[in-house]
Amino acid sequence: MKKTIVSAAALAVLFGFTMPVMADNGPADMTLQATVDAAAKPKPAVFPHKKHQDAGLKCGECHHGKGADGKKTDYTDGMKIEKCESCHNKAAGLPKEVATFKDAAHTNCKGCHQKGGKGPTKCGDCHK
Repeated sequence: MKKTIVSAAALAVLFGFTMPVMADNGPADMTLQATVDAAAKPKPAVFPHKKHQDAGLKCGECHHGKGADGKKTDYTDGMKIEKCESCHNKAAGLPKEVATFKDAAHTNCKGCHQKGGKGPTKCGDCHK
């Protein structure tokens, strides 16, 4: 009986420390399309999420949150990742370059590709 309790406690400690490390990395590929701003419905963009992770990009280079004051906060490990459109939509009143999901994606994604000299920068490269 005592051996069972000790074993159960050891397993609880082991999993308590290792489970948070095994984070969900999200799907390998994502299909992105605006749904909130109905007037802006371009062809969906295919986003190779795993390819970006494998290239060494950290989560916080793309993902962020919103504080109680409504201002952008940096990504922290374990943070729940919301849909971009939950903040990036016309009703939110953000600056033009990130006002909608489309604006934010084009500013951040395309801007990063242009700055780094790698990755797609033309419409048909992402929008299939």
